[in-house]
Order: sequence, then C-alpha cells, then structure tokens
Amino acid sequence: MVSLKKFYENKTILVTGGCGSIGSEIVRKLLKLNVKAIRIYDNNESKLFELEQELKTNKIRPFIGDVRDKNRLVRAVENVDIIFHAAALKHVPLCEYNPFEAVKTNILGTENVIDVSLQEEVDKLVFISTDKAVNPTNVMGASKLLAEKIIISVNYFKGVKKTSFSSVRFGNVLSSSGSVIPLFKEQIKNGGPVTVTDPDMTRFFMKISSAVELVLKAGLLSEGGETFIFKMPVVRIGDLAEATIEHYAPKYGYKPSDIKIKIIDKRSGEKMHEELMNDIDAENTYENDEMLITIPQNIRTGALTLEAPDNKIIKNLVKTKKTLYSSKDKKPLNKKEIKNLLEK
Repeated sequence: MVSLKKFYENKTILVTGGCGSIGSEIVRKLLKLNVKAIRIYDNNESKLFELEQELKTNKIRPFIGDVRDKNRLVRAVENVDIIFHAAALKHVPLCEYNPFEAVKTNILGTENVIDVSLQEEVDKLVFISTDKAVNPTNVMGASKLLAEKIIISVNYFKGVKKTSFSSVRFGNVLSSSGSVIPLFKEQIKNGGPVTVTDPDMTRFFMKISSAVELVLKAGLLSEGGETFIFKMPVVRIGDLAEATIEHYAPKYGYKPSDIKIKIIDKRSGEKMHEELMNDIDAENTYENDEMLITIPQNIRTGALTLEAPDNKIIKNLVKTKKTLYSSKDKKPLNKKEIKNLLEK
C-alpha cells in the first residue's frame, strides 16, 4: 500500500471546520506529510488567527467562510485535490433547541460541499461523521445520518465526474471541544461536584491523534461509497468520572475524596449506549484489526438497477460476523486504563 506521506505529498487540501478539534489536528498531521498547501475553512475568525499563529507556515491558507455559503466555497475549493469535511454543529442539546440550524449546517452545508466538489472536480471528499448517526435519537444524530446518506448516494448519480465520496464514523474524541473530559476538568478545578448524567452510560472514546490518523488513512483507501467505521475502546461514564477525579484532583490542589460526583438527568435526546454499526450496515461490511468498512450496495428503483461503484478495498478484508457494534456489548476500560489514556 502507498504510504500516507507519498499519497498526500504535494497535494492541495481543504479542511472545512478546520479550526475545530478534529479539523485542526487533521491540519497538523497533514503538515508533516509534505503537502503543497492546506486551506483551512472556518467561520471562527479568532480561531483561524490563533491556529495560523500556532503553525507559522506558508503552507496555510486561512479562509473565513461558512459551509452554508456556496459562493464562498467555490472560491475555496478551486484547484483542491482532497476535501476533509469536518464542519458541523455537534452539540446534542443545542441541536435539539436549534433544529433548523442543524439542518442548515449539517445537511444543506454538506450538500453545498458536495456540489462544489463536483463542479471543481476534486479527487476525493471525506466526510467526518459520528456514532450518533447510527439509529439516531436526536436532531444532531439524524442530521449527520442524512449527511452520511447523501455523501454515499452521490457516488451513484455523479455521472462522469471523477470525485469519490466516502464517510468516516467514530465516537467521542478525548478532550475535543465540547466533550465531557474538559467539562470534568473544569468542575474539578472549581472544587466539584463532577456532574454525571448516568454512571452506567457507556461511550466509545479514542485519542484525537488516533482518530485523525485513521481519517487520513481513509482518505488514502477510499474509492467511493465506503463508510469507514473505526474500532474504538469503550468507557463507562461513572468510571471515567472517577478516573478523571483521581488523575486531576491532585493537580488542582485537592484530594480525590474532596471532589464529589453529582448524578443529574440525561440530556435531551441522549442515549444510554452508542452504536458504531447496526444490522443493516453489517450486511455489507468487511473488517480488519483497525476498522470496519461498509461498502455500497446496488440501488433498485422500479425496473432500474443502479450499480454500486466497484470496490477493490475488500480484497484484503474479511466479511464481518458482527450484526451490531454497540458500546453496550464491548468490555469497558478499567480505571487504570482510563488514567493511562488521560496521561497520554
């Protein structure tokens, strides 16, 4: 297989949502792969400025813009080789309270990125999705599911355009903006309590660096229509809270016993457990040690059958025997393992 460095070398990359936790780490990783230029597309002027000051390289092109603005996207995408589409509204309660805004960004914004990618004949578009898109119970998850569906479906109707479209799906990323660990740390810093919705709730977790490395690998492997589902460890939220207290309390001048845990109600639209793959996905999914890859199926509409894109990825994979990939069914990390993750 071609190395990541050889694949990305001298390419021009656009990262939407490039100032977010995932987007900015994609930028940092790409800079180590000798790319030609990286266009960072984000609507947060301050974060763009801060990231530009941090990276201090002439390979960065800061684009102030929103994925809702198709005209602005046209200017940003010109002569781009690969797009990583990470821009999204991702906070579950805020999307519940502002559903139409979630639609405008997560669905219509994705449609804009697709349209411009086809117009400018980008080589590849990789969409960053979430485990909340599987059997969604909230607006955010439902909007990301529909975005996933249109990303995959566009491979059937793109005609002679060369662009390939694929998705990557993973769970919570440790210490990403808006995730639970920064919240726990701030609560510990203030002397507690640490608020937990339900200690028996389980979630998929991985480090940002690991998540982004797999995203870049998906960009290398993708041929069109795949959903890359990364295998991730699971944590029980009660254990995560306790491990975080034990790890950080001494750093803020407290004993772990000083910091109490307060149980609060589940947030609107929140699940007890998350899934990375459901039984429908499993019918056409293959796997290796790192990931599961769902490949597209033929679409039948009346007498017409739309052939799925030919896919050579699976020749080195095995058909999965799983019918579900849920955090409920996977053994969670113990507190020692969680603390090792926090230390890293």
